[in-house]
Amino acid sequence: MANNQPPTPSPTEGDPTIGRLVHDATRDISTLVQKEIQLAKSELKVSVKAGGIGIGMFAAAGFLLVLAVIMLSVSIAYFINWNGDGLALHWAFLIVFGFYALVAGLLVYLGIRSVKKVRAPEKAIEQGREIPKALKGQHS
Repeated sequence: MANNQPPTPSPTEGDPTIGRLVHDATRDISTLVQKEIQLAKSELKVSVKAGGIGIGMFAAAGFLLVLAVIMLSVSIAYFINWNGDGLALHWAFLIVFGFYALVAGLLVYLGIRSVKKVRAPEKAIEQGREIPKALKGQHS
């Protein structure tokens, strides 16, 4: 029977071997991964710096907002006093304090109700328990 396939050329001295190709590919992939990691690090440095500046600005805004609430509280107390024509100043400040205490109590109550709704991730835990069985080839 005649062989219809063309003869395969024998490797010449300059042709790379499979071992050489695998070595080169491994080296190139390693270099690529290292360069990607360097790129990710440089991008993260920029992001972390911008994030830090943003957090600092949020903190400054929060501090100024606290000062504004204090000033608003004093203003409300003096408004209740109305230059001595309203309630006595000590009662006005006590009313403002009581209002903030009630709001804080309401927030604590709502926070407790919200925390009680927290549940464990039951589906994820169950799936996590199934992973070793699946790796062993067992079915549930």
